[in-house]
Amino acid sequence: MERIETANGVKRVVCIPGEDAAPEAFEPAVALIDRLKLPIEWLRPPVGESGAKLTGSTFPAQAREAIDSSDATFFGSASGPSTAALMYLRWGRRTYANVRPARWFPGCRSPLAHPETVDLVIVRENLEDLYVGVEGELDTLEPLGWMSRTARVPVTTLGTGRYALKVITREGTERVARFSYELARRRRERGRPGTLTVGTKHNMLPRSDGLFREVVLDLAQSYPDVPVQSYIVDDLACRLIMEPQRHDVVLLPNLYGDVLSDAAAGTIGGLGLAPSGCYGDDYAYFESAHGTAPDIAGQHIINPTATLLSGALMLEYLGFMNEARALERGVERVYAEGRTLTPDQGGRATTDEMCEAVARVMSV
Repeated sequence: MERIETANGVKRVVCIPGEDAAPEAFEPAVALIDRLKLPIEWLRPPVGESGAKLTGSTFPAQAREAIDSSDATFFGSASGPSTAALMYLRWGRRTYANVRPARWFPGCRSPLAHPETVDLVIVRENLEDLYVGVEGELDTLEPLGWMSRTARVPVTTLGTGRYALKVITREGTERVARFSYELARRRRERGRPGTLTVGTKHNMLPRSDGLFREVVLDLAQSYPDVPVQSYIVDDLACRLIMEPQRHDVVLLPNLYGDVLSDAAAGTIGGLGLAPSGCYGDDYAYFESAHGTAPDIAGQHIINPTATLLSGALMLEYLGFMNEARALERGVERVYAEGRTLTPDQGGRATTDEMCEAVARVMSV
């Protein structure tokens, strides 16, 4: 997941702050990373409200061109006008692997009695499943004559309603599965177990989820050094809460990955601690896993941890490994000290105060 160094060493990163409270975490995080004096050129194309004011479009051509000419994008959280850019970063740039770490460190307010060894990564397939976005009125399926496999009646006789199309492809599953196996190998090199767990509802959806599971398990012969196990996803949901320490890399189809990554974040202390990176073959973007927190917008108390740790993932991808580790350690030290934490973690600090505390322990 590390980016190959460019000829002149300068990395171009697009900045998109997002909406509501997201910019309140995003801007001080960018400022902190900028204080590391790395060869990063920050690009700020007009996106969202600024794009609409300047060009009449929330995602104008120059924003797309900036993304296409950059090495990565650093994103806040979107709930409105910035969503068009997010859609392009995901489907336009084919960032098929959504990596969502859940790692506890001292000072985090986990609800678990013993969270000490929770250190797992959810890999969410990022482009397929129900997120292909094909929905419609149920009665439009009547010409197809589709029968419910469980109710054994035509689906259009079930009632008045709507449908959603779930799509799992062999190609999409194989690429995210290879990514996950390779990630497990890299984590073993860093002292983690290096195991892979796959979760599907293959008992009820043998053609779709069954295909996902089949492809992942078939690839195991190409990765004999990576132990792999498979669970029905509802069983896995329970295991992630009851015994998160037993898992390392967890691979899930899109919808399950979206849901269970939030559950995994809950085991360590909440979404404010949950970073993410979305990776494709030639591009990646990084954003906190939480939403825009409109209920606290303007109060400057949103937890910046997820944004800072997403920044660390980005630095790693860009090849700045030492700085990525230093940023992670800075965040961990602030939590260990426990004096400058935001309210969601039991403190009274503002977002800016917490970021400044991280900068202080990093001596930047």
